[in-house]
Amino acid sequence: MKTIEDLIHILTLDQKDTLTYSGISKTIGNSRVFGGQVLAQALHAAYKTIPEDRFVHSLHSYFLLPGDLTIPITYKVTEMRNGGSFSTRRVTAIQKNNTIFILAASFHKKEEGHEHQEAIKTGIKQPEQLLSWSELLAQYGNFLPAKMKDFLSIERPIDFKPVHIANPLEKKDLPAVEDIWFKLKGNTSNLKLALKHQILTYISDYNILNAALKPNASKANIGNTQMASLDHSMWFFRDFDFDDWMLFSAVSPSTSGARGLATGNIFTRDGKLVAAVAQEGLLRPIKKN
Repeated sequence: MKTIEDLIHILTLDQKDTLTYSGISKTIGNSRVFGGQVLAQALHAAYKTIPEDRFVHSLHSYFLLPGDLTIPITYKVTEMRNGGSFSTRRVTAIQKNNTIFILAASFHKKEEGHEHQEAIKTGIKQPEQLLSWSELLAQYGNFLPAKMKDFLSIERPIDFKPVHIANPLEKKDLPAVEDIWFKLKGNTSNLKLALKHQILTYISDYNILNAALKPNASKANIGNTQMASLDHSMWFFRDFDFDDWMLFSAVSPSTSGARGLATGNIFTRDGKLVAAVAQEGLLRPIKKN
């Protein structure tokens, strides 16, 4: 995938019957289906059964089994509730007759109410001051560990620019923080809010677990740690556009028992808080034989 058009193609499902949909997969650099893809496709399936005047405000999900990249994923939607203001859906993702993922999502009609939000970080480096993943690969590729180099070599429909670039050869523990700017490649005009939610959900599974790995960076890295999303929750607050860089700012309060928890906020560049994310992930040290 190279552009937003490629991503939208992956997120758009084929309808099999009223509440059943099917989707294909695309690797982001590993042998399993990317969790963000399953999240976004499941949300797409749920949205297909929701009135056009209601929008997702929260979702909660569990990853049960790794997904196979080579076969389609079937998404079955259950209509849990249709109330006066809210609609609730459950989505089950299935491969080879096994449930690999479950999602519950709630949708709300637009209403006016009180306002407040957490502020974006002050003094943070802007995207123009930073290198993207592709630029980092071009400048430092010969010095990067093989697994990291392979990951950065995959073409993506999103540009990522980390605010803090750690030297993987330095072997030093770091703060439990991950701040990264992101921007879509291609024409992002005229996207409907439901589609923007699906795209943002896809992006939200990138990078967040880095915050949980960093405090042990002196001994832990993506080459010697098995990492996988276990659960994922999101809350959507405000409408937004993808026409400029956005900031995903994550922190990790705890890592223990081969699991790490990370939470994050997603802001527009001008400081509008559009979504919050929470994820627990597997961080299992790979034992040498």
